[in-house]
Amino acid sequence: MASNPANLWVLLGLGLAGICLFTKKFKKVIREDFGAFIHKLQLLPPPQPAPPKAPHPLTGLNFAVSDLFDIEGYVTGFGHPDWAKTHEAASRTSVVVSTLVEGGATCVGKTVIDELAYSITGENKHYGTPTNPVEPARVPGGSSSGAAVAVAANLVDFSLGVDTVGGVRVPAGFCGIIGFRPSYGAISKIGVLPVSVSLDTVGWFAKDPNILRRVGHVLLQSAFGGQRSPRQIIMADDCFQLLKIPVDRIAQVVVKSTEKHFGRQLLKHEILDVYLNSKVPSLKEFHNKKTNGEVKTSIKLLANVMQLLHRYEFRSNHEEWINTVKPILEPNFSAQMNEIMELSDAEIELCKSIREEMRLAINSLLKDDGILVVPTTAYLPPKLGGKEILSEEYQSSSFGLLSIASLSGCCQVTVPLGYYNKYPVSVSLIARHGSDRFLLDTVQTMYKTLQEQAETYVNSKSSNKDSRENSAEMAKEKGNQAFKEQQWQKAISYYNEAIKLNDKNATYYSNRAAAYLELGSFQHAEADCSNAINLDKKNVKAYLRRGTAREMLGYYKDAIEDFKYALVLEPTNKRASLSAERLQKVFAAGY
Repeated sequence: MASNPANLWVLLGLGLAGICLFTKKFKKVIREDFGAFIHKLQLLPPPQPAPPKAPHPLTGLNFAVSDLFDIEGYVTGFGHPDWAKTHEAASRTSVVVSTLVEGGATCVGKTVIDELAYSITGENKHYGTPTNPVEPARVPGGSSSGAAVAVAANLVDFSLGVDTVGGVRVPAGFCGIIGFRPSYGAISKIGVLPVSVSLDTVGWFAKDPNILRRVGHVLLQSAFGGQRSPRQIIMADDCFQLLKIPVDRIAQVVVKSTEKHFGRQLLKHEILDVYLNSKVPSLKEFHNKKTNGEVKTSIKLLANVMQLLHRYEFRSNHEEWINTVKPILEPNFSAQMNEIMELSDAEIELCKSIREEMRLAINSLLKDDGILVVPTTAYLPPKLGGKEILSEEYQSSSFGLLSIASLSGCCQVTVPLGYYNKYPVSVSLIARHGSDRFLLDTVQTMYKTLQEQAETYVNSKSSNKDSRENSAEMAKEKGNQAFKEQQWQKAISYYNEAIKLNDKNATYYSNRAAAYLELGSFQHAEADCSNAINLDKKNVKAYLRRGTAREMLGYYKDAIEDFKYALVLEPTNKRASLSAERLQKVFAAGY
């Protein structure tokens, strides 16, 4: 049968409409290289030496480098087209890239970074954000986003990035691969664009711990030899409390793996906040100057210190170019640069003193054969274009964890531990400054068991969910009984157990907050109430208890809002009404 031309035009029109609809629905088309590369190129290694000499150590491996590393004949673009337009092509290849090529690896391209390598999101409006191969709707992490994506997508065997405030560790965690930040000064930065000179380190990514270690031995110029085992593995318990997923999902995997390899006797637990308060005395002075009376943990103070140093040194390096070229920059970036202008020399010196004290403190804690275990970041990978990553809570929690190695100059490795609700999760191991080879050896030893324990944990959680919820309810009832008997600490222990078994129940957090209030632990009470409210927006008791905690902490305005919201939920609540009325009078009096 002959086709009707009119029908063909109708079908063609429908087809084009379908393409348009498809394009609108899926705005981000995944490119073949996942948007990881800016330039494809090829730097070939030298010929193999004649027998009986051993072949080059990196023979057969290919790699990519972030667009911060000089490669002869190419402009180092720094994540911004205006930088590329105003700079000449490099006349020499950076030392670290040359070392890898001479070691037998082939360099195949330069990869996308954040604008001016400044952020940890991995997003770049100029060149496009590399697609996270694990979860395309989530950010890949930055600043070395393209380098991480190239490894995660199996486009290269390993890649190079720069880690300043998390530029290798964060994308490794968000893309589900291994990322290594070496000790400060361990790897040459000749031919690498500076971001923040006292924090910058050249790091690398891999999927295979053996490749990670081989690259490390070449870059660190250390010979293969006998491996050392850790003598202590220290769990930073308070750091794990910052996690926005169940603590045990990470902590128990590390504990079980450690017990299997080295025995339970190696495990130690540390409240890092308490340790650093005693070992980093300048933090107290910083707290008094910068917090306006708000009580902050040492971890969150360190986040502020690291961010100030990062911004100050970035501005010192690149202020002239920014003022001359006047590139279009992210509004948040411009605001931070303006804030730095208000810092005094004394404040910068105080930050530098904290950095030096941090190195001594962490080295003293870990000695020669210790490993500190912390979450890599507090959060799962945020949504592309989301605002969560700009929030104060996100910044202070995530940068607080990242500041430990950045400020101390210690080496740190991000190790993937499977998935939570489809999103990659990871843990970080930190060793003292100069113990890079020891840390690489430890990762290689523990990696397989860590993956096995992660899988075991996930499987056991799914089968035990119902029984765990029942056990959690029993623990809560025991806590309630202890509370009635005014045994506050005992009640908290039972509520801890309930939360450990089921961290999605708002009542457990609210009840624990009530016990903390009785003990005068107002910060803990406020945090628990916030957790309860996040889980249940209509939990009146949580608003009342948080209002009380905030009143005792002197946050009168926030306390009034909590009591008022409790009244919205329960208009006849006399406690909320009287508390709001009383505090409004106090607030109006100028306190």
